[in-house]
Amino acid sequence: MPAKKRCQFIAGDQCNQAALRIVGQCAHCRMQFCSTHRLPEHHACNNLEDCRQQAFNRNKAKLESERTVVSKMATA
Repeated sequence: MPAKKRCQFIAGDQCNQAALRIVGQCAHCRMQFCSTHRLPEHHACNNLEDCRQQAFNRNKAKLESERTVVSKMATA
């Protein structure tokens, strides 16, 4: 029988809890974590800043594409 996957959190003390099967994998660093450390903010994800920057750039591009341009009306 294969051993259970353990949380890969390593900051100070190592976590010995079982990693969650579906939601335990971080989408940014691809590591497995327990319910306590599964969020990027809770396991000090190395790729969190890159993720934030990408989200910022996507939002900026969306807002700029929706920008309204005021047309100048000719006055008589």
